[in-house]
Amino acid sequence: MNKLAIIGAGSMSEALISGIVSSKMCETTDITVTNRGNENRLIELQERYGINYSFDLEKVIGNADVIILAMKPKDVREATLQWKDYLSERTLLISVLAGVSMDSLQRLIDQKVPIARAMPNTSAMVGKSATGIAFNSFVVNEQKQFVLDLFKTVGLVTVVEEEQLDAITGLSGSGPAYIYYLVEAMEKGGLKIGLDREVANELIVQTLIGAAEMIAVSSKSPQELRKNVTSPGGTTEAGLRILEQFDVQNAFISCIEEATAQSKKMGKALTDELKLSK
Repeated sequence: MNKLAIIGAGSMSEALISGIVSSKMCETTDITVTNRGNENRLIELQERYGINYSFDLEKVIGNADVIILAMKPKDVREATLQWKDYLSERTLLISVLAGVSMDSLQRLIDQKVPIARAMPNTSAMVGKSATGIAFNSFVVNEQKQFVLDLFKTVGLVTVVEEEQLDAITGLSGSGPAYIYYLVEAMEKGGLKIGLDREVANELIVQTLIGAAEMIAVSSKSPQELRKNVTSPGGTTEAGLRILEQFDVQNAFISCIEEATAQSKKMGKALTDELKLSK
């Protein structure tokens, strides 16, 4: 599996390219990226990573052993129609498209090919993604190992059933945005109590890193760790009382549920569209 094609040139594509190039999984000359027509972006990636780019879809797809689908999910149908006739049954498709099922992809390309569906998150840009991966029945062991090795270059990987990917999308796929939202609130709180933005940000980032490391290395649950730093009548208890007053924990739970539901909704919309087009 030497020749790799990437359709889409956004941040996730770049994160994967960076991981692949730095790990030397493929020669840079064996990686080709394409998009709808933004040549400046393709030139940028070429200059930064030494890879190829092309708008010749017959050449890009026809020569590829592995194709990574990284365009916007709403564009998948239009994009697939442009290159599906160049696809070989031996070619492995790797999709990072939220809400797009492997069955929908199979219907779009109208042939039985090996497909891996992955849900990384944007922390792949710093090698810290949490990625869930599912495979269809046509993926052979060698291809599975390639996919696992590929996503390990950008973080942690876990293999799941496809039905769980909507939940992974809602939890860890969208998860970085929830943390950034929390940091925004903590920054505003820091400013309100008189800290400079730079000082507040530095303290918040280190606090998050430290808390994450504690969860990772400790045998205690997050609930136990929270209780350990919550002294009766102390400052932490006073702050947590406000979070409980505003029902913040349930708000986060609802946030994850809603994101999961949206992933399912997106997938169903495409499935229904494909059924109507038959």
